[in-house]
Amino acid sequence: MTKAGGVEKGSGLAGFLMLFAALYGAYGALSPFLPAFLAARGLTPQEIATFLATATVTRLVAGPLAGGLADRSGRTRGLLALALGLAAACNLALLGGHAFWPLIAIGVAQAVATAPLAPLADVLALAAARGGRAFEYGWVRAAGSAAFIAATIVSGFLAEVWGNAAGLWLCGAAFGLAALVATRVARASVPAGHPDVSDRSGGFEGRLQGSMREPDPSFETRLRLAPHDEGLGGIAEPGTRTRGFRTLAANTRFQRLVLAAALVIGAHAMHDAFGVIVWREAGISPTIAGLLWSESVAAEILVFLWVGPRLLARIGPPGTMALAALAGSLRWVVQGTTSWLPALVGIQCLHGLTFAALHLACLALIEESVPERLRATALTVYGTFGLGLASALLTLVAGQLFATVGLRAFWAMSVLSLAAVPLALSLRVKN
Repeated sequence: MTKAGGVEKGSGLAGFLMLFAALYGAYGALSPFLPAFLAARGLTPQEIATFLATATVTRLVAGPLAGGLADRSGRTRGLLALALGLAAACNLALLGGHAFWPLIAIGVAQAVATAPLAPLADVLALAAARGGRAFEYGWVRAAGSAAFIAATIVSGFLAEVWGNAAGLWLCGAAFGLAALVATRVARASVPAGHPDVSDRSGGFEGRLQGSMREPDPSFETRLRLAPHDEGLGGIAEPGTRTRGFRTLAANTRFQRLVLAAALVIGAHAMHDAFGVIVWREAGISPTIAGLLWSESVAAEILVFLWVGPRLLARIGPPGTMALAALAGSLRWVVQGTTSWLPALVGIQCLHGLTFAALHLACLALIEESVPERLRATALTVYGTFGLGLASALLTLVAGQLFATVGLRAFWAMSVLSLAAVPLALSLRVKN
């Protein structure tokens, strides 16, 4: 191997490829089939929604706390390995739960364990990458994306034979493998005392912006990433943060942006909680359900890497956001009308617009609307309220709607997405 800037090219790459493949493979195995597993254990739609919403809020709180602990202790590798091990144990413990309260207690513990996984793995990988001198961060994120899709497909095949619990078994095994890899990968790849290792150097955000090339591969994953990677629990003084929040509260363009994002992203809650359940009730096999879910993730990646930047250049961020909202309205009205497989194949492609294009548009609008000194705070508000809390709240609403009107509950999500269109178009006028 060649050396770049005194660093051997490819140094540590194999270990991080394994770590990210195992980590995101675990996410891919769990995300689609967890609600169906809970339904099989006797939980009602309202209880499933409560389980998922509670886990989301727990991750929003636990993620920054774990990140702060890693910063203060300097033991990022050890904390990551411990969290992965606990995630594996909690995931397998879910297999033994059969009633609402035991399951939700285990779910909260699992959410605490999984909250910091992706951010801590990113910290280690970005440090080991040495700004691209050792390897490109995008390579390991690409491995994670590919593993997510592959694990979702494999989980579908396994669920065909062993039921929805197969995804939890696969997820637990993948988390366990990632824990073993994490105990060695950072030690082998990041020399002790290297300046890139320090999480407290203030350079993480810059390294992330300069090195990140691959998108988050799923809606569940972005909820894990948002609160830590986007500034929550940052190093700003409390008074500075308070003034920053007040300034953003007075920025009407930013307010409309967050509200539009909350409507479009929150509208995914019905699909994330009950999509696979609806498909299974319509006679769609777990294998096909896994393929449908994987299709949406592949579409998301395609938009992040190729379609999205071209949309932004052609119709601008407000137009791209409006297009994403229209795509969401179409997607959910079709989902609420039919479970005909060709129609589902068609609307799953729209996920690239309803999440990835929307996210890119939001980031571009934040860059336009918010002073640079407040962007970390703005990303925190966007990630917490526009993504996390909106999703948690609408998941609870989705549970009640689905229990009441069944498949037609998706029409309400269509209305929410449509309501974001005028908000998006209003963003064409700058403050």
